[in-house]
Amino acid sequence: MIYDHRTYTCHPGRIKKHMQLYADHGWEVQRKHLGEPAVYGAVETGDVNSYVHIWVYKDAADRSTRRAALAADPDWQKFLKLSSESGNLASQVNTILTPAPFFDPK
Repeated sequence: MIYDHRTYTCHPGRIKKHMQLYADHGWEVQRKHLGEPAVYGAVETGDVNSYVHIWVYKDAADRSTRRAALAADPDWQKFLKLSSESGNLASQVNTILTPAPFFDPK
């Protein structure tokens, strides 16, 4: 099992606009291909212009297959275009995590 931990940072004052854009155009299509995220939330302390989502995959091949299907979906391409045109995002950091040997995800 692997976790794809993603942190996106918006320009100040634009996170609500970006989250609404995603809710309207990205949420359903992303879940259609990637399944339910383990976490999807806005940062409340620290960099409050950020939000985090964590997706769970069986392995790297599963991640690659599902992300390729997402990338090929015209509805996702539409969202990416709208997101780019909005100029809301300042940065993105992706981290792949594996569970510690003593951690039993249920």
